[in-house]
Formats: sequence, C-alpha cells, structure tokens
Amino acid sequence: MTSGYDVGRDLPAGCTWVQDPGDERLRDYLSLTDVALRRVVEPERGLYMAESDKVVRRALGAGHRLRSLLMTPRWVREWPDLIATAQDHGAPIFVAAPEVAEELTGFHLHRGVLASVHRPELPGLGSVLDGARRVAVLEDVVDHTNVGAVFRSAAALGVDAVLVTPRCADPLYRRSVRVSMGTVFQVPWTRIDPWPAGVDTLRQLGFTVAALALSDDAVTLDELEADPPERLALVLGTEGDGLSPRTVEAADVVVRIPMGGGVDSLNVAAASAVAFWAVRPRPLLDAVRDQGVDGLHAGA
Repeated sequence: MTSGYDVGRDLPAGCTWVQDPGDERLRDYLSLTDVALRRVVEPERGLYMAESDKVVRRALGAGHRLRSLLMTPRWVREWPDLIATAQDHGAPIFVAAPEVAEELTGFHLHRGVLASVHRPELPGLGSVLDGARRVAVLEDVVDHTNVGAVFRSAAALGVDAVLVTPRCADPLYRRSVRVSMGTVFQVPWTRIDPWPAGVDTLRQLGFTVAALALSDDAVTLDELEADPPERLALVLGTEGDGLSPRTVEAADVVVRIPMGGGVDSLNVAAASAVAFWAVRPRPLLDAVRDQGVDGLHAGA
C-alpha cells in the first residue's frame, strides 16, 4: 500500500482506515469541487468544510463542533491534539490514502486534513452590530475567493463585522474559509435581509452608509478618511456590475477610490482592503494584535 499502513493496524486509537470513496460514512466529503451541489448540500445538512490544520483550529477556537475529520496518513501523528478534540466531540476520524481522498473530494488533500464541522446558527443583526464602529456589507458578491479575501482584510484592518446580502456567496463555503485563513470564524457576520431595504436599518442603528461606486457625485476615499463618521458601514458590490442603482441611491454617501493609469476600478477584494485601511479606527495596532492576523499577502 502506498500509505505504509497495514489496513489501519498502525493507526492511533480512534482512527478508522477507509479505502472505498463510496463509503456512506464519507458522504460529507463527496465531490467538494461541485460548487452548485455543495451550495445545496452543506446548508441542508447543517455543515461546512474546514481545510488545513490552521483553519480547523480557528474553527475550534470559535467554539464550533466537529462532525468528523478526514486525514491522510502522513499527518495523522502530526496533530494528536486534533484527534483528541475530535474524540471529545464524538466525531469519527477517517484516514485514507491520498489517492482515495482525492477521488472522494475531487482535489488533492495537500494540507493533510479536512474537517466536516457543524454549521452554527447565524446570529441576529443586533448582536453582530452591537458596539461595532466599522462594518462591511457585501452585496451579491458571488465569488467565494473574493468573499474569503474580504474577510481576511476585515480581520486585519479593524472591521468589526461583515454583513452579507441574501444573494452573496456563503462565507462558510470551503474555498471562502480557506482563502480567509479561517478569519471567517473571528469576524462577526450575518446576513442582512431584506436588501437594499437594510440600508434604512443600518441608518436607524446609527451608521453612516457609504457605497463604494463610480458616480458623478461621489466623494473620494481621501475625503471620507479625513473626516470619518463614528459608525460607518462600507457597502461593496458584486464583481463586474458593482452595486445596484437602488443601493447607491439609498446610501448616505457615495465613495470612489482615486486611481490613475487609466484604471477606473479594482477587484472587490482589493478595493475592500484599500477602503478598510483608509477608514480604520485609530490606533489600529492593538486591534491587529488582538485579532492575531500577521499581515496580508498574495497567497491564500
């Protein structure tokens, strides 16, 4: 066997060796690359997927409970604490050869571990916004990579909460979680519904609502940075089309990022990082240290 294990005899106690990708016990992990399927299956089963030990640990640190672990042999003895935690949660620990795991999930498990995690109930809007000074609203952002990148920037740059509109991609989809490096577990978030009627709700809660959009009456981000409101909600739009006209019209202020080189707009993830930095609460350093974010870089 390529794994070096004798049908599970060498596995630590509590681990189960699996060889059949069609094993019913592994159905949480089936065809993870099929986005349309996972959008239906994951919420219905009340689960989400966490990939890599760092992401799994951040999920556990947020108080989430494991449903199961899927590991490849190389990593089983590297993380005894994860195995112990899974046992404490009553979650089975499956170990499969890399080729079996890849056939099951649809991708190479190069980070060594996948976790199926119980999906927590979304908190109410009031609890998420309680005490928040900087909030990001993602309107219909459908790319999971962008959603994850926005959360990572939010965690690093002092954003207190993220709100996602009804048609926005799921922040707990595997790729969103992975790109965010698990920061989706540390930045409070929930869905704001209905939208854009939610603009009025934010205003009633004391937020100035700023729409990032290209508009003739837009102020520059420099102007907003020079005199930021005490409570600010930054609204970022979907890839390509940007914010809806209704949202732009409903906002208190429209903001644009000054640009040169013949470029009129940035990818939503890049724009979010620029805007979050500009309006960050001062001083930011203590907040960054508290959140445990090392820095932003191109890799996920």
